[in-house]
Amino acid sequence: MTDGAASGADVSKLRELNSLSVVKAMRGQPPATVTELAARTGLSRPGTDVVVRGLVSDGWVKVVEPDGSSVGRPARRYRFNAGAGHVLGVDVGGHKILVLLADLEGKVLHSHRLPVEPEADPVARLGAVDTAITQCLAGAGMRPDQVWAVTVGVTGPVDATGRTTLFTPLPGWSSVSPAEHLSARFSCPVLVENDCKLGAVAERWQGTAQDADDIVYVLAGMRTGAGLILDGTLRRGYGGAAGEIGALKAVRWLAAPSHLENCPGIPSDVHPNDRAAWVFEHARTGDRDARTALRKYVKDLAVGAAALVLALDPQVVVLGGGYSRSADLIIDPLARELGRLCLRVPEIRASTLGADSVALGALRVALDHIDAQLFTDGMPAPLVLSS
Repeated sequence: MTDGAASGADVSKLRELNSLSVVKAMRGQPPATVTELAARTGLSRPGTDVVVRGLVSDGWVKVVEPDGSSVGRPARRYRFNAGAGHVLGVDVGGHKILVLLADLEGKVLHSHRLPVEPEADPVARLGAVDTAITQCLAGAGMRPDQVWAVTVGVTGPVDATGRTTLFTPLPGWSSVSPAEHLSARFSCPVLVENDCKLGAVAERWQGTAQDADDIVYVLAGMRTGAGLILDGTLRRGYGGAAGEIGALKAVRWLAAPSHLENCPGIPSDVHPNDRAAWVFEHARTGDRDARTALRKYVKDLAVGAAALVLALDPQVVVLGGGYSRSADLIIDPLARELGRLCLRVPEIRASTLGADSVALGALRVALDHIDAQLFTDGMPAPLVLSS
């Protein structure tokens, strides 16, 4: 660069950086005046005013009209146009498909849940995914071209191709590429991630672990798994299998749910999916067989949890999955078992997100992907907003 004056490219880059600063200052915040935005960003007020006007013209920012409650002429306020784009989070589970649609600030606008048989083959399961997405978009009055990113949560470790080639309990699913399937419908990025990892992301974003940077998320249900967040970052491992400690048979996670499912005394007319709930209910009333089954389950759950705690020394262990609804029966005995096995016992908390955790985590991953493009690669071109 020559002395004295900046080049045209330098000026363009400066405008881009200033625009990014203003957008960052607006996202997730109440409507603000130019003066307030200037204070947040450190830019001059005249410079901020120019940037904001440009963002309004490009569709990234909207003017908030006064509501008439102020005396005199109120200062004009602006807000980030979170409705400029949308993201989808899809949870492909053994028993259901859940789709959440959110705006660019993560506000869930619509959801759709569709049951699916555990024995469904890949064609049937993908068909259910298509149907659930179609109905979710239709319910919100959206089209596929209004979606900027999609994340799909699946059971099993996800490799670099988006497939579950190492292991998955879903019949035939290791041969499926959800990203390829949905790319025929969406022109935006389609990401695929393990469901336990997405559960961990969701708990740190909106759940019980928002104050923690080092988290072990334990999915406790008909299947047992784990997701890991260290230093505030989701850990996938070299091949996507980080946290799959249940693959080690000595850990006893594979067999742990069988203590509940095979508890003596469960009536024959109780559906297999409801057997654990029966045990939890009767354990609360003091049923001896139910309490014994619960104790055996927690001891097996603790083996894998202790291995992760000893290896990672997390601040928080989050108990998620379907069994987290009975966390009042699990957390205290689990803490006692960890106290017997570990050098230091972290705080154990129950999930606050329930069955939505995987799909919520999928939304966050989709938003993070957009943010990486928006705030790393520079502002996209002016928006062509759909009606």
